Parts: sequence; C-alpha cells; structure tokens
Amino acid sequence: MLKLYSYWRSSAAYRVRIALNLKGLAYQQVPVHLVKDGGQQHSADYQALNPQQLLPLLVDEGNGGVRIAQSLAILEYLDEVFPVPALLPGDPAQRAQVRALALHIACDIHPLNNLRVLQYLSGPLGLDDAARDAWYRHWVDTGLAAVEAGLAGFGERLSLGERPGYLEACLIPQLYNARRFNCDLDAYPRILAMAARCETLEAFAQAAPEVQPDAQ
Repeated sequence: MLKLYSYWRSSAAYRVRIALNLKGLAYQQVPVHLVKDGGQQHSADYQALNPQQLLPLLVDEGNGGVRIAQSLAILEYLDEVFPVPALLPGDPAQRAQVRALALHIACDIHPLNNLRVLQYLSGPLGLDDAARDAWYRHWVDTGLAAVEAGLAGFGERLSLGERPGYLEACLIPQLYNARRFNCDLDAYPRILAMAARCETLEAFAQAAPEVQPDAQ
C-alpha cells in the first residue's frame, strides 16, 4: 500500500498524484491542510513523519514503511521501484534534458512562489496583495520563458514521444498555479500545446486539485 500525505492545492503533491496515476498505482491519500491550525504540516505528529514539515510525503508500506519526502525524489523512487511504464526516457541525453526542465520548474520557479514564501511576503515583510502578486508573476514569467525555450527541442512531441511523464508531471501543476494567479501565458505556445495534450488525459484529470477528497 502506498500512502500519500497531500494537500489538494500543493503543486508538489499534484506532481506525485500525476505520476502515481500515470503508472496506474493505487494509493491512499492522507490530507494535511497547509493553512488550518497554523498549518497541519507543523504538527508534532506530522513532524515525526517528516521533519522537513513539507508536502508531499510518500509512505511505501509494502517496502517496510519507507518514508520519502520531496516530490522529485518520490518520482525517482516510483520509476525505480515500479519501472513500467517509465516516467523518464531511456536515452541518457534525453533523460538529462527532461530532468533539467523539470528541475528548473521544481527548484527555480516553484520555491519562489509557494505558500510559505507568499505568507512571508504578506506577513513579516508587509507586502500588500498587489506587490505579492507582482513578485509571483515576475518569477513565473522568468521561469516559464526558459521552459518555453527548452521545449523547442521537443517539436510537437511529449517528453516520452506520445506519452507524458516526469516533465509533464512538473509542468502541469506549475501552469495551474500560473493560471490561478492570472499570469499572462500567451508568450508560451509550446507550454500551452503540451498542457492541452495532457490535461484531458485521465491521469491528469484525476490528479487535478478540485477533484481531490480534501478540496474546498
């Protein structure tokens, strides 16, 4: 049994839900609300499971109850333990290119605009909503411009040819967040085309935030 500690609007948890669905793996979701009670990720019970106090967390009870934090580490674990269907290309160069774009999304774009950063901007730093949203859009635009350029090498292909995988599991949640904050996406036709091919697929539709059991 795979157990995923998740929050419906967490883009990092969203990545993992997509990956689990792409692989056809059954899993149990355990909601951890990032806002209620001062953030349930800070509770003593959750800290005992994940000292990072972040989501997601995957527990593989079929493998001795191993606990894995960090969404990309989880994706790598899933691809190694459940290798079919693969999330990454078999060719080393193509695999590195996919990882590079996914890491840019997960490590360069997302950390600058996730919940705890926005809370710090609005709270201790005293930014109003307009200034906070301007921060958000600046880093999204800067990051997505680089992703758009990087997708030129894919032509009209997905990262696994006709199949989505690791890259799309990172891209679609970031695009969801960009739309939520009303970012202008007209400059990113390759990103929008890739997203259009993915978002109607069952693996992505079932992972969408609004259909999660804890969605509010």
